[in-house]
Amino acid sequence: MLRVLLLGVLAPAGLGLPTSPEPQPRGSQCVEHDCFELFRGPATFFAASQACEGLGGHLMTVRSSVAADVISLLLSGDSGDSPRLWIGLQLQPGCSDPGQLGPLRGFQWVTGDNRTSYSRWARFHVDPVPLCGPLCVAVSEAGALAPGEPAWEEQQCTAEADGFLCEFHFAASCRPLLVDSGAVAAAGVTITYTTPFGATSADFQALPAGSSASIAPFGVELECAALPGEAEARWGRDDQGAWDCSVEKGGCQHTCNRSAETSHCFCPADAYLEADGRSCAAQADHPCHKLCEHYCITNSYVPGSYSCMCETGYRLAADKHGCEDVDDCIQVPSPCPQRCVNTRGAFECQCNPGFELVNNDCVESVDPCLGSRCEYQCQPVGQTDYRCICAEGFAPSPHDPHRCLMFCNQTACPADCDPNSPTSCQCPEGYILDDGFMCTDIDECENGDCPGACRNLPGTYECVCGPDCDPTKVNTDGDSDDGSGEPPVSPTPGATLSPSPVGPLHSGVLIGISIASLSLVVALLALLCHLRKKQGASRAELEYKCGSPAKEVVLQHVRTEQMPQKL
Repeated sequence: MLRVLLLGVLAPAGLGLPTSPEPQPRGSQCVEHDCFELFRGPATFFAASQACEGLGGHLMTVRSSVAADVISLLLSGDSGDSPRLWIGLQLQPGCSDPGQLGPLRGFQWVTGDNRTSYSRWARFHVDPVPLCGPLCVAVSEAGALAPGEPAWEEQQCTAEADGFLCEFHFAASCRPLLVDSGAVAAAGVTITYTTPFGATSADFQALPAGSSASIAPFGVELECAALPGEAEARWGRDDQGAWDCSVEKGGCQHTCNRSAETSHCFCPADAYLEADGRSCAAQADHPCHKLCEHYCITNSYVPGSYSCMCETGYRLAADKHGCEDVDDCIQVPSPCPQRCVNTRGAFECQCNPGFELVNNDCVESVDPCLGSRCEYQCQPVGQTDYRCICAEGFAPSPHDPHRCLMFCNQTACPADCDPNSPTSCQCPEGYILDDGFMCTDIDECENGDCPGACRNLPGTYECVCGPDCDPTKVNTDGDSDDGSGEPPVSPTPGATLSPSPVGPLHSGVLIGISIASLSLVVALLALLCHLRKKQGASRAELEYKCGSPAKEVVLQHVRTEQMPQKL
């Protein structure tokens, strides 16, 4: 293609060039995004300019010492003797104004500007005079002021130089391919590059996008390409997968592994291999994560492939993407020792009544009453607590819930009698044994212990003081022989430990005994009258107390408030 372009550009029609020999490329080099190429062959400035433009570039601009070094490098590889080469610097027709002369002495680059930080004129003009164009510039080592620094010389643009220098600019470039030194020695790996402007060489510092590389002896053809807007290009090919790992890691973005004469690319654990078989992308960006209900697993050996997986307790549905619950309870053997309850994605083990789950096993529940100190009976409360209960007529002691005390909230209750000794009976405190098997409440208000009004209660009593009454002095002498002897302190009375076979003697009996000392007959008659009178009084008193339900209700309310709520 280069030959055809040069033939078309450098044809004798209007260019004044001989038909042969035609300019030929003699060397090229790239620095970052700029490439330069040396052509040898007679050509005028205009023919050289058209030849460079036909290849996609323009005559070389030497704006810095770096570009000057490139010229020296290209000339060092040329076997010619100090050739004169056109560069892209010219003076338009007319004469330049001396007041506007600068480093370029009024010349301009073919790009239409005069920007530069470098100039190297062969002749230094102490008293610069206006130059009249058209004039063009060629470089040559013959006029160099110092070795290795070709100088600039103004020439007639229609004159023929020995060649020219072209410049090409690219938006992106690749670095040369890296080859393992061991592979070069063992397999004799060589790489030949071809640029878009036709330059072919094995030695480039950079390769513009669009360049190709031929790798021998593998027969691999690679191309330098970049995505739009990117300055860094990459070597790749249309075929999927890695090439030989000894050259640029097989093109793998992460790692390359060679086994059984085949190279494969691998990605980190948190990435997957893309469809080209060389690039890696984050696992979270894989399309399958939107398709799989739970998990997506990619295949490192098959780019673009994947499979869906489900969490524990689920299985893959028929569409190979969804997940459905597994009924763990239908497994044989069952995962639970007694009862299994299936839940979504899991299951729950339960035990039969009387058992509890301990370390995934059902064991018999421990009776919370085991080892209790209840005096009468223990009643479980839940799985770990208990309470003590008492027999009818008894209640737990407020100070010791494990003990039972006799309890009566009525005016009369059956006595607690020993079945083996019917005469041995007990009554709660504040009650008197009556008729041998009944406990009758004592009316303490008859003793006159209260200075004011007195209210009798089952098993106790209450003084209702007036404005001038001091309740702290009520019944503190302890000289009363009837009733409980004190105002109520606790609604739960204690038991009368010593059984009372008969009721307390009335004061009339003492008088009768005194009279009996004078006369036996009178004493017997008085005693008989007294006993009959007492029996009638007791029955009347019992009827009176049984007919006063308000008294029982008050005591029941007091006892309910002071009973322990939890033992």
